[in-house]
Amino acid sequence: MRCPYCAYGESKVIDSRPTDDGTAIRRRRECMKCTKRFTTYEKLETLSLAVIKKDKSRQQYDRSKILGGIMRACEKRPISLAQMEAIADDIEAELYQSMVREVDSSDIGELVMKKLKRLDEVAYVRFAAVYKRFKDINAFMDELNDLIGDK
Repeated sequence: MRCPYCAYGESKVIDSRPTDDGTAIRRRRECMKCTKRFTTYEKLETLSLAVIKKDKSRQQYDRSKILGGIMRACEKRPISLAQMEAIADDIEAELYQSMVREVDSSDIGELVMKKLKRLDEVAYVRFAAVYKRFKDINAFMDELNDLIGDK
């Protein structure tokens, strides 16, 4: 690790501890040349995940897009940010545990709908309305009737 002050390539670790969320190791280092101290973080490298869009283009997976869609669907609903983040975390964990390198956006949408359906029916219907792009009111009513029938 190069010193950010003098660019010397050798340093020693003075202190090492996990971060609060446990996803990284925080290391305090001291440069062997200028003796200034700096902090580095060691984090597990995750697999890169590509999302295949409806037009067959590929994009790098972005958790913030999932969370943004969930937040829009849950707007003005009695759902905490922690609950929304938990849904995004669960979906992300499922995607990475599947060990696939490419996933269809439709699969992600289905996962979001499944989680929202359990959490809040209104949020589920809001997300489904955008995700499924209902052609007309009858298609929307069919979805609502399915939701009522599941009770």
